[in-house]
Amino acid sequence: MSDTTIFSKRLREARLRCGLSQMALGVAAGIDESSASPRINQYERGKHHPDALTAARLARVLKVPSAYFAADNDDLAELLALWEGLEPKQKDHLLATVREMSSS
Repeated sequence: MSDTTIFSKRLREARLRCGLSQMALGVAAGIDESSASPRINQYERGKHHPDALTAARLARVLKVPSAYFAADNDDLAELLALWEGLEPKQKDHLLATVREMSSS
């Protein structure tokens, strides 16, 4: 990746998957409307990184866990994003299945 970081790549992927503009994402995450689009653009280009609180708000809006932004493996990032959409019983079942697989 050129100037982009893993965070930048994941942020853009999640935003596009949710069908949000940079402006809409920024405003939904509590960024002032006058600077929302430029700030998200800078985050996606890797020019600046949000503080932890802003990153957590972005994750909440995008319906992904904060760890999604740091996953350096695409498969792990996808798994984290999918995990967030599961119901508690589904999460329990998936964890039990993975535990069983890893103990074999």
